[in-house]
Amino acid sequence: MKIKYIISTLIISLFFGKVTGQLLPQLGGERAGISALTFLKLETSPATEAMSGAQISLPGDAYSATWNPATMTELTNKTIALSDRVMAAGIMNSYLSAIFPLKNRSAISFSLTNLNSGEIEKRTVYQPDGTGEIVYSSNLALGVSYAKVLSDFFSVGVGVKYVREQLAEFYANTVALDLGFLYKTDFKDLRFAVLLQNFGPNSSLGGTLPPTTFIPSGSETIDDYPVSGQFKMAISMVPYKTELKRLTVILQLNVPNDNAENIALGLDYCYNKIFFLRAGYKINVKDQTIPSVGFGLISRIGKNPLHIDYSVSTGNTLSLAHTLGVALYFNNQSRDEKR
Repeated sequence: MKIKYIISTLIISLFFGKVTGQLLPQLGGERAGISALTFLKLETSPATEAMSGAQISLPGDAYSATWNPATMTELTNKTIALSDRVMAAGIMNSYLSAIFPLKNRSAISFSLTNLNSGEIEKRTVYQPDGTGEIVYSSNLALGVSYAKVLSDFFSVGVGVKYVREQLAEFYANTVALDLGFLYKTDFKDLRFAVLLQNFGPNSSLGGTLPPTTFIPSGSETIDDYPVSGQFKMAISMVPYKTELKRLTVILQLNVPNDNAENIALGLDYCYNKIFFLRAGYKINVKDQTIPSVGFGLISRIGKNPLHIDYSVSTGNTLSLAHTLGVALYFNNQSRDEKR
């Protein structure tokens, strides 16, 4: 019973207590724009996006490498996941990963993330309507992650990413680190997780401008900026569960290094272990006043379960963002096994 009082006290404090002002200081205006490679903050899992990014303490799935590598240890089969996020102005963020469970209660994964802007017409100070030349912008992240079970209740995961940014003749190369922890209990699937995401050395653009390029006074040098890192902490549980239905709730604190702190609340409703409905909302995020939503469906390719997930989210500035993903779970995992 004691743990019930602890959970109740935590939730009440977060939402109604005086500590709210301490957890969520209004620092967004002071820190916004101070980091580089912000594409690393985009959610690549449709399920995570549907729950407004609140997922780091939920059971592992084919996208675990991107939202908490520690949860990869819960997978018993090899998986391949592919997702595409379509945003305003034709910008697309694509993700591909493969996870391989190992014999010693561990797992390893390989992932690729690519953000592409499509064609951009080059403009200059003297030709603001365009020069007729087309340039491209792309961001690439190649990652490898490893997770290990340390006890029946505790696991840890680490991931390393090589990151490259390209904009016309400019480029940047750096590395980023993820470090995740997961703790499980026997009470209503209560789970705790902590994640340090995208931490690494500063990044700066390199390259050479054409000799005819006009350079305004005072902008001859290019500074370096920190990678868009985040600290996340979450608690989740299953308050309602029957033979056919299951409701999972998660509360997650996000502390980015380039914006205001925020809290994400996510809901995942499962029917018959085949169909999923999801929703999420972020508190203290200026551009998200409408909840994100999504759904999931489990089908099969032969004996292999196929997970199809979709989400849609909105912002006051960049309109709707749609994320569609498919994940294939190999071998003999049955339709009735836990996701």
